[in-house]
Amino acid sequence: MIARLRRAYRGMRLGTRLALGLGALALVVFAVVGTALTTYMRDYLSAQLDTQLAQAQIAQSKSIADYGTLTGKKYYSWFYAVYDVSNGTPELRRPEDPADLPKDVDDFTALASAQTTAHTELLRTEHLRGAGTYRLRACEVEPGVVLVSAAPMEDLEDTVGQLITIQVVTFALALLALVVFGRHMLRRGLKPLSDMASTAHGIASHDLTESAARLPLRADGRDGGPEVDELRTAFNTMLEHIDDSLAVRAQAEQRLRRFVADASHELRTPLMSVRGYADLFQYAAANAPEERDRHLARLRAEAARMGILLDDLLLLARLDAAEVEAPLRLEDADLTELVRQAADAFRAGRPDHPLTVTTGPQALTVRLDPQRVRQVLDNLLANAAVHTPPGTPVSVDVAVASHAALVRIADAGPGIPPEDQERVFDRFYRVDKARSRSRDRGGSGLGLAVAQSLVRAHGGRIELNSEPGATVFTVRLPLSGAGVPAARGPETTSV
Repeated sequence: MIARLRRAYRGMRLGTRLALGLGALALVVFAVVGTALTTYMRDYLSAQLDTQLAQAQIAQSKSIADYGTLTGKKYYSWFYAVYDVSNGTPELRRPEDPADLPKDVDDFTALASAQTTAHTELLRTEHLRGAGTYRLRACEVEPGVVLVSAAPMEDLEDTVGQLITIQVVTFALALLALVVFGRHMLRRGLKPLSDMASTAHGIASHDLTESAARLPLRADGRDGGPEVDELRTAFNTMLEHIDDSLAVRAQAEQRLRRFVADASHELRTPLMSVRGYADLFQYAAANAPEERDRHLARLRAEAARMGILLDDLLLLARLDAAEVEAPLRLEDADLTELVRQAADAFRAGRPDHPLTVTTGPQALTVRLDPQRVRQVLDNLLANAAVHTPPGTPVSVDVAVASHAALVRIADAGPGIPPEDQERVFDRFYRVDKARSRSRDRGGSGLGLAVAQSLVRAHGGRIELNSEPGATVFTVRLPLSGAGVPAARGPETTSV
């Protein structure tokens, strides 16, 4: 039974449970107040009756002492007994009226005997057989004479009973009104919470698998007080964070799909070439030595191209998982010397692009991975050469600013369109999507992505400023606190 009641209570709504709890608390309060009020009223009426008995016995004692009778000093339904005391034993006088004595006078005699011994007024409450409950008082009229008077307590009990009845009815109505109206007010006060619960159910039924899913629901309203308003604000803030997370997830999924498609396309081209040359050898279509050597050279070139692409993809994967496996081997190195080496290699490989290098007279020591920073410089210089016409000047400048080492690689080419500047660091992204990807022009589209990831792994960043006639890539590397940062945020690109 108790377990069933507990289950029923747990299944109630919060407003009903609060209303019942408030009713139970009110019931306890009403019980305490009613008990105190009833006790006080009973004591007050008892004191009043005792006073009435005392005042009546004063007049009755004087009448007995003066006239030996109680005539004219009696009250309706009261009892009176006069005792003569000799040698400590009370003897009952013959009553003036038989109605002055109850059927059983043992309680009167006992009280008179006690008064004789105590020599003071005594009060007792006794239940007289056949008469009901009475308040008895014994006093000494004169030496050797004791008067015992008894007043009925029926009126007192009736008054107290009526008071209890009134209290029970009043408190019951008040309790009922408190539970009913309290439940209504609590449900109204908790309505904002119910609205938020409905919003949560709506969100639960919303399809979060959509690529561009955004939660269309919010907790609205101004009711409920400051606490509910704080909860509503926190709830809506949480929904905003969920929306942001869904948007990031959707973007990541789109990038992943695009990455997989581009990677498949990039790998398919050299694989098709390798497959074609393998078919030539299988069917003996290249028997002449010079033709065979030429086809083998092309086969090796395609395999090398595919190997470079896979190496770049592996490096990007390791950089993405830098928390598990750091791909850098840091040491103190001269950044100026690395720039000079990259410039010499560029001049040797790209003689059709004049290069100007400004490094300053002093060495610039930075804690970095020389091989990876050299790879960044080579990628940026190659990018400047590939995407500009022959004869376009290229410049490299090394400087120090704001506790960072700066390497600026600029070219005077046609520039990068504004709509493409924010995406040039995406993997496999090309400004000219229709450009041929031959061996001498165009790459895999991973050069800038690799450069950006490597610089971020050093705790730095790459900034881009481009307009027609001037494109500048600025590499910022920290001069202190080198190493892979604890938490890598999104790349900030200045356009």
